[in-house]
Amino acid sequence: MADPRLPVLLLGATGSIGQSTLDLLRRYPDRFLLAGVSARTRIDELAAIAREFETTALVVGDEAGAARLTATHPELVPRLAGVGGAGFEAMLEGAPSALVVNGLVGAVGLQPTLMALERGHDVALANKEALVVGGELVLDAARRGGATLWPVDSEHSAIAQCLRGNPRSELRRIWLTASGGPFRDHEPESLGSVTLEEILDHPNWDMGPKITVDSATMMNKGLEIIEAMLLFGTPLADVSVVIHRQSIVHSMIEFVDGSFLAQLGAPDMRIPILYALSRGEHWECDVAPMDPLRLGRLDFEAPDPRRYPCLELARRAAEAGGGAPLVLNAANEAAVAGVLDSRLSFMDIPRIIEATLARVSHAAVRSVEEALERDREARAHAAELVGQRART
Repeated sequence: MADPRLPVLLLGATGSIGQSTLDLLRRYPDRFLLAGVSARTRIDELAAIAREFETTALVVGDEAGAARLTATHPELVPRLAGVGGAGFEAMLEGAPSALVVNGLVGAVGLQPTLMALERGHDVALANKEALVVGGELVLDAARRGGATLWPVDSEHSAIAQCLRGNPRSELRRIWLTASGGPFRDHEPESLGSVTLEEILDHPNWDMGPKITVDSATMMNKGLEIIEAMLLFGTPLADVSVVIHRQSIVHSMIEFVDGSFLAQLGAPDMRIPILYALSRGEHWECDVAPMDPLRLGRLDFEAPDPRRYPCLELARRAAEAGGGAPLVLNAANEAAVAGVLDSRLSFMDIPRIIEATLARVSHAAVRSVEEALERDREARAHAAELVGQRART
């Protein structure tokens, strides 16, 4: 008898999205089979996951990772599907009906997203950069493969749930909520001297370092604006961002008659991940239930552009269109890396992004090869600027 469980391929299994996904697979062992996992550098953690879930297909990021797996976990070598993109392709071929959970961080998530969608695999997408960088390439791959994109970002999952059963013609506006990050009460003039420890001290969410920095700058919300435009076919003018400190309202939609729908819940990524894993159903989840009687109040405020210049840069890139969002993302990744390795200050991030946007072409990309080449060009320019600022 065929295994009735849904095969899942988990990319970025050792990251925060990956770990939350594994918690859910443990909760529902009768519904899901972890058929494949990938990790870039945390080989010991990957090996532990493979043993726990009896996963038969492993992918590592590079040859160094493969060598480490061979040296330290030789019994798992027969399960190694391959390295990088070739390994993921082999993993897809071995599980033709699998749901792919893309928990990768950064533009590196584009190619596996395209590969999965083109082959007809539904994708639970936590990797917003794939859409920002690939845009229409990703949507076209989904159309050609007859596959579905399930948004995992809490905001876009909320919007998808609010839109369920409602025609898009009735939608007036999307409202993306943002926590405001750790500096929502700081004077803008003080942000040039904040420490890395302060940057990574998010008040509401437990996330990886890159995403936490993006939350502090609100670039994450800028990328989510672009993602919402693509996922829901919404013009830039109809996507707004509000700071909502409690992170209880995960996003809202406004209808043409002035009514609103909002999705509320605890700030726990397992909720939107499970909604994607269940393909649009609400299942029980091991998250402490929200008690409306204890909420007290829900606050909303406009983001201060002096405190969050990255948000305005993202809007400019979205308005410019073409390859501008790709350049924006590449420059941001390079600048954030510079902050995380203590070469740049926090407020150097928008400076690097603005300068890179001014230097690199915004022309539209028509293939994944063009996208990757433009991404390399933008990263090279941004890296040069990072080096210059780090030496001053």
